[in-house]
Amino acid sequence: MDWKPEIPRWRQVYDVMEERIANGTYPPGSRLPGMLDIASEWGIGAVTARRVLQELRAADLAVMHPGLGTFVSELPKPDA
Repeated sequence: MDWKPEIPRWRQVYDVMEERIANGTYPPGSRLPGMLDIASEWGIGAVTARRVLQELRAADLAVMHPGLGTFVSELPKPDA
Protein backbone atom coordinates (compact mmCIF):
# COMPACT_ATOMS: atom_id res chain seq x y z
CA MET A 1 0.00 0.00 0.00
CA ASP A 2 1.19 3.50 -0.75
CA TRP A 3 0.82 5.24 2.61
CA LYS A 4 -0.42 8.81 2.59
CA PRO A 5 1.67 10.61 5.22
CA GLU A 6 -1.06 13.15 5.98
CA ILE A 7 -3.57 10.44 6.99
CA PRO A 8 -2.95 8.25 10.07
CA ARG A 9 -2.15 4.66 9.11
CA TRP A 10 -4.93 3.27 11.30
CA ARG A 11 -7.38 5.39 9.30
CA GLN A 12 -6.05 4.18 5.96
CA VAL A 13 -6.37 0.53 7.03
CA TYR A 14 -9.80 1.27 8.54
CA ASP A 15 -10.97 2.72 5.20
CA VAL A 16 -9.91 -0.43 3.35
CA MET A 17 -11.55 -2.70 5.94
CA GLU A 18 -14.72 -0.58 5.79
CA GLU A 19 -14.75 -0.95 2.00
CA ARG A 20 -14.26 -4.72 2.29
CA ILE A 21 -17.28 -4.86 4.61
CA ALA A 22 -19.34 -2.69 2.26
CA ASN A 23 -18.50 -4.72 -0.86
CA GLY A 24 -19.11 -8.08 0.81
CA THR A 25 -15.51 -9.29 0.99
CA TYR A 26 -16.30 -9.57 4.70
CA PRO A 27 -20.04 -10.38 4.73
CA PRO A 28 -22.29 -9.82 7.75
CA GLY A 29 -21.55 -12.32 10.51
CA SER A 30 -18.12 -13.24 9.16
CA ARG A 31 -15.06 -13.19 11.37
CA LEU A 32 -12.64 -10.35 10.69
CA PRO A 33 -8.89 -10.90 10.71
CA GLY A 34 -7.43 -10.65 14.18
CA MET A 35 -5.20 -7.88 15.43
CA LEU A 36 -1.99 -9.78 14.64
CA ASP A 37 -3.26 -10.77 11.19
CA ILE A 38 -4.07 -7.14 10.38
CA ALA A 39 -0.69 -6.02 11.69
CA SER A 40 1.06 -8.61 9.54
CA GLU A 41 -0.96 -7.92 6.38
CA TRP A 42 -0.42 -4.16 6.54
CA GLY A 43 3.01 -4.02 8.13
CA ILE A 44 1.73 -2.01 11.08
CA GLY A 45 2.11 -2.41 14.82
CA ALA A 46 -0.30 -4.38 16.98
CA VAL A 47 -1.45 -1.19 18.74
CA THR A 48 -2.36 0.36 15.39
CA ALA A 49 -4.18 -2.81 14.32
CA ARG A 50 -6.09 -2.82 17.62
CA ARG A 51 -7.16 0.76 16.90
CA VAL A 52 -8.55 -0.32 13.52
CA LEU A 53 -10.72 -2.97 15.18
CA GLN A 54 -11.80 -0.56 17.93
CA GLU A 55 -12.86 2.01 15.37
CA LEU A 56 -14.81 -0.58 13.35
CA ARG A 57 -16.67 -1.50 16.55
CA ALA A 58 -17.24 2.17 17.41
CA ALA A 59 -18.81 2.66 13.97
CA ASP A 60 -21.10 -0.36 14.60
CA LEU A 61 -19.51 -2.17 11.66
CA ALA A 62 -18.16 -4.95 13.89
CA VAL A 63 -18.86 -6.63 17.19
CA MET A 64 -16.41 -8.38 19.50
CA HIS A 65 -17.17 -11.77 20.99
CA PRO A 66 -14.56 -12.35 23.73
CA GLY A 67 -12.61 -15.53 23.13
CA LEU A 68 -13.95 -15.85 19.58
CA GLY A 69 -12.86 -12.71 17.76
CA THR A 70 -14.36 -9.71 16.02
CA PHE A 71 -17.20 -10.21 13.57
CA VAL A 72 -18.92 -8.05 10.96
CA SER A 73 -22.17 -6.68 12.35
CA GLU A 74 -25.38 -8.05 10.96
CA LEU A 75 -27.19 -5.63 8.69
CA PRO A 76 -30.17 -3.93 10.28
CA LYS A 77 -33.51 -5.34 9.16
CA PRO A 78 -35.37 -2.94 6.85
CA ASP A 79 -38.64 -1.62 8.24
CA ALA A 80 -41.59 -3.59 6.89
